[in-house]
Amino acid sequence: MDPVLLLVTFVVGLLSGLISAVPVGPINATIFNEGGQRGFWWAFMIGLGATVMEFIYCALAFTGFSSLLQSRWVVTGLQGISVVLLLYLGIKYLRLHDVPGMGRTARLLEEKLHPHTAFMTGFLRVLANPGVFIFWVAASSVFVAHGWIDPSLAGKAICVGGVSAGVLIWFIALSYIATHAHRQLSTQSLVRVSQISGIVLLCVAAGLMIRLVLLFSRS
Repeated sequence: MDPVLLLVTFVVGLLSGLISAVPVGPINATIFNEGGQRGFWWAFMIGLGATVMEFIYCALAFTGFSSLLQSRWVVTGLQGISVVLLLYLGIKYLRLHDVPGMGRTARLLEEKLHPHTAFMTGFLRVLANPGVFIFWVAASSVFVAHGWIDPSLAGKAICVGGVSAGVLIWFIALSYIATHAHRQLSTQSLVRVSQISGIVLLCVAAGLMIRLVLLFSRS
C-alpha cells in the first residue's frame, strides 16, 4: 500500500467528517444549548455518542456499498451524481436561515427509549437520522470513484477513522465554545457557519464539474 495515498485517504476522511458535522442540525443545536446550561463534559458526551453512531453508519457505507464499483459507467455516473449532491447540499446550507428542529423519528425514538445519559441522547439522534447513512453511502462511492482514497479494506478503514476524527474534533470544539462563549454567541452563529460550509461545497462541486467536462472532452 502506498503510504502517501493512505495519508491522503486519512485527510480526505478527516475533512469530509468536519464538513458533514459542521452544518447546523439537532445535534449541533443540542450541544450548543446543553453546553451553556450543563457544562463541557455533558455537551462532549452528546457529541461522543453522535460520533459513535456516525462511525457505525460510515463503516457500513464504506464496507458494504463502495465495493460495488466495478463498471466504468457506474463510476462515471457516480461522479456526475456527486456533483448534483454537492450542489444540492451547498444550496441547502447556503439558504439556511434557522436551526432545524428534531425530526419526528427522533422524537418517537426518544419517547420510547427515554435516554437518560448525554451519550445516548447523541447516539439516538444520529441513529434516527437515516440521511446520515445515505450521505456516507454516496460519499464513500464518490471517494472511490474519484480515486481520492485507497480502495483497499485498510484504506477504507483509515478513511472511516479520519471521518470519525473530523466529526469528534468539531463536536469537541463546539462543546468548548458552547461552554465558554455561550452568552456571546447564538444559534444564528451556527447558521452562519453552515452557510460558509455551503459555499465550500459549491466550490468543490464546481471543481468536480470542471474535471468531468475535461474528462469528457478528452474522450
